[in-house]
Amino acid sequence: MQALRLQGAGGVDDLVLEEIEIPPVGSGEALVRVHAAAITRDELDWPVDRLPAIPSYELSGTVVATGEEVFALTGFDRDGVAAEYAVVPASVLAPKPRGLGHVESAAIPLAGLSAWQALFDHGRLEAGERVLIHGAAGGVGSFATQLARWRGAYVIGTASRPEQALGADEVLTTPPAWTPSAA
Repeated sequence: MQALRLQGAGGVDDLVLEEIEIPPVGSGEALVRVHAAAITRDELDWPVDRLPAIPSYELSGTVVATGEEVFALTGFDRDGVAAEYAVVPASVLAPKPRGLGHVESAAIPLAGLSAWQALFDHGRLEAGERVLIHGAAGGVGSFATQLARWRGAYVIGTASRPEQALGADEVLTTPPAWTPSAA
């Protein structure tokens, strides 16, 4: 199978498409045909002692044994999923959202989980409460805005323009970033 592997500490310039073996499937795992994988910048800054490595921990694909379309955030303790096939713990697989394609589905897990954990696991947000979401138009912020509204909270979001904070009850606009003037 083909896999995208990070060969050195140089970031994007050290990514190489290579031919490698399909990994063996262990107990409690599933072989997934990867249709889309998401890579964050931090994944390309791995310590040299972990290289070469396959980046990406968010995927959308099809379970080979069943044909089920799934998406997942896989564990950071193993190689990533930027390959034709990935072995994934079955416990982290979820059905792919029916209304989304594979690319969109692969972009959900890390941002969606971060928003969920911040609001509900750590913030214990309940219906009727007010919540301020900084960066409501960003990856995590857009999920947080929708999840907080779903829970029944009053959402105040910050964004560059009001129309960017979709679903917020109230939007505080942030000034553009400061740039030095030409002298």
